[in-house]
Amino acid sequence: MGFTRAELESFRDAEVDDLVGPGLRLLFVGINPGLWTAATQTHFAHPGNRFYPALLLGGVIEREIDRGSGMTDDDRSHLIERGIGITNVVRRATAKASELSAEEYRRGGEELRARIRELHPAVVAVAGVTAYRTAFRSPKAQMGFQDEPFEGAQLWIVPNPSGLNAHETVDSLAAAYREPAIAAGIISA
Repeated sequence: MGFTRAELESFRDAEVDDLVGPGLRLLFVGINPGLWTAATQTHFAHPGNRFYPALLLGGVIEREIDRGSGMTDDDRSHLIERGIGITNVVRRATAKASELSAEEYRRGGEELRARIRELHPAVVAVAGVTAYRTAFRSPKAQMGFQDEPFEGAQLWIVPNPSGLNAHETVDSLAAAYREPAIAAGIISA
């Protein structure tokens, strides 16, 4: 599946529904939907995004997901049945996260807190330390497990899987995503 630039631009400011279901144990939080994500209604959908390959390599999911074409209902069911959900800090789609204002991040952070209180995941994994720092006014936050609970959930900050995050590899992402999945009881150590 491919899109022209004009087709992708038509999805600017669109929203993508959260992927959540009963028994949510691990909620992954992206920065905001990209245009490809909005076009396919699939989180982390850009063909260059390494989220699903890293989840598979880390043993967090048990089958390949073809994100570029858009998730199938079976793909969504697989994640939900494993207790995995996906949402974003900011709900509106942009071509780049740099198009978001600090105020959007902060407002999105407050909305995210409300969703977490409603959904009650055991573990929240925010993909992107810079987004976390801005959204939650925590300029010194570091990657990894956070000592403070987050609306009743254990909090992890993990690397952003975007291909633009060049210093991360699928292997390093897999290791980072595996840790909160172990903490949530999705997989064993």
